[in-house]
Amino acid sequence: MRRIEVAGEGFRPYAVLVGEGLLAKAGELAAPLLPRRRCAVVTDETVGSLHGPALIAALERAGVASTVVTVPPGEESKSFGRLEILCDQLLALDLDRGDQVVAFGGGVVGDLAGFAAAIYKRGIDFIQVPTTLLAQVDSSVGGKTAIDTPRGKNLIGAFHQPRLVLCDLGVLSTLPERELRAGYAEVVKYGLLGDAEFLGWLEANGKAVLNREPEPLAHAVAHCVRMKAEIVAEDARDHGRRALLNLGHTFGHAIEAETSFAMLHGEAVALGCAMAFRFSAREGLCEAGDAERTEAVLAAAGLPTRLGQAPGGPFSAAALLGHMRQDKKAEGGSLVLILANAIGNAFAARGVDPDAVRDFLITEGAQP
Repeated sequence: MRRIEVAGEGFRPYAVLVGEGLLAKAGELAAPLLPRRRCAVVTDETVGSLHGPALIAALERAGVASTVVTVPPGEESKSFGRLEILCDQLLALDLDRGDQVVAFGGGVVGDLAGFAAAIYKRGIDFIQVPTTLLAQVDSSVGGKTAIDTPRGKNLIGAFHQPRLVLCDLGVLSTLPERELRAGYAEVVKYGLLGDAEFLGWLEANGKAVLNREPEPLAHAVAHCVRMKAEIVAEDARDHGRRALLNLGHTFGHAIEAETSFAMLHGEAVALGCAMAFRFSAREGLCEAGDAERTEAVLAAAGLPTRLGQAPGGPFSAAALLGHMRQDKKAEGGSLVLILANAIGNAFAARGVDPDAVRDFLITEGAQP
């Protein structure tokens, strides 16, 4: 088991544990954080049926009483309507601020349950038990919680750090191949934004990670968590370096919105990363070879790298640009994109010319 500490200004330190068999130990690991030995386990129908009994049994062995609250799977659950229902369910359980919410699922469940915990009785603690590769390497760590609106993804939310994160690699055995590849996009993102050596390791070992070989998979997950923990320690509330973690997300979120979330988040991030590097090369910020290498490593994993691979096209450049203007990083109505000088050297570009982005989107296959 690997243990990574997350600590920074303004929140209590917590541990991220990465390894096999952590679900069976969840009760003994969580119990010290539960003085009243009570929690609500928020999960979706798929994860609950596959892994719920194991988690509930582990909690029971540690003397922790739990109630399962189930939400429908899919991005549609990250909505005001579902948030209202979930908060009412938590209130009906009469949880108090000494109890905890356990977010047991992928990124959707983590975001929804974490946001509900952030606002329930002005804040209740929660534990993340992520069950997808994407959630384990990215969304479960760092305290970002949010829901979507018709105007865009993750626009309503709060910073609310978990008390503990349990990344059981064993649960990834039931993850569909498409979901695994989508999570791998976020793994590649870490190499692209700040660790060229790690990207080289992925080029050599990516197939083993995607084949779920235990040691390469554990190394990849733990390495990404360490990178994120270091960034969160420096910039917990996203005022500086943490923005680099959004490499590919401004393009990706716009595409997700235009496809009505027909693409998985990781698929959109992969496409967004490839576009960010091509835009960087077009603007003379990085070498064309860096953009080609980025596209190659993502394509080798079966991920989309071209706008024409996104469902629902052709897209309107104006519509995509409109979504990008709604991005949380936008400042005073001007675009902020995460671009790159080289693989492993991303930066936040402020005041990006929207006409340059529009022209680029058209060259990528969007309609004027």
